[in-house]
Amino acid sequence: MAAELDDPATRIADQAELRAHIGVLHPLAERKVIDRLDSFCRDFIALSPFLVLASADGAGRADASPRGDAPGFVQVLDDRTLLIPDRRGNNRVDSYGNILSSPGVGLIFMVPGIAETLRVNGRARLTRDADLLEASTVQERTPTLGLVVEVEEAFFHCGKALIRSKLWDPASQVERGSFPTLGRIVSEQTKGISVEEAEANLAEAYRTRLY
Repeated sequence: MAAELDDPATRIADQAELRAHIGVLHPLAERKVIDRLDSFCRDFIALSPFLVLASADGAGRADASPRGDAPGFVQVLDDRTLLIPDRRGNNRVDSYGNILSSPGVGLIFMVPGIAETLRVNGRARLTRDADLLEASTVQERTPTLGLVVEVEEAFFHCGKALIRSKLWDPASQVERGSFPTLGRIVSEQTKGISVEEAEANLAEAYRTRLY
């Protein structure tokens, strides 16, 4: 199947071929990209409880990771600098490992109820500066690591994807019981833990290890 999907006759091979296939870029789509965080960007980030962080390692292997907390958890340090605090997770640190090899990152900020998103591209570095991280303290826990993003591009993305997906429409939510729990998935995929133990561990993590 993979070989059939790699037909040279149907593949887009370069930028010129891509542009010819898609069509001319609208001037406003090009002009809306700015190199800083203006008041609109700042206000949107202050409202956002969720973002997706995209990164890639030195070999080009890509990764996308969710980040979420109370609205405003991402600090705007100045017009060209963001701080994303590290919250407790599973210690895979895929994104951070990528950034050590290749600092380019892409962020998509989302705000529940707003169809449009904010895209920010730039270069990131890891920090363990205690004074800088102090402002991200929640429930008396200060993160020991943070991600500083130097902004190179920022622009708002139209809401077509979220409108088509009905992401914020309560009627589009699926019943939780229609899909297996993460505990069951981990148990069956790893064969190293029972469903009951995996689900108990997950419930405990959600209850006591968010911060």
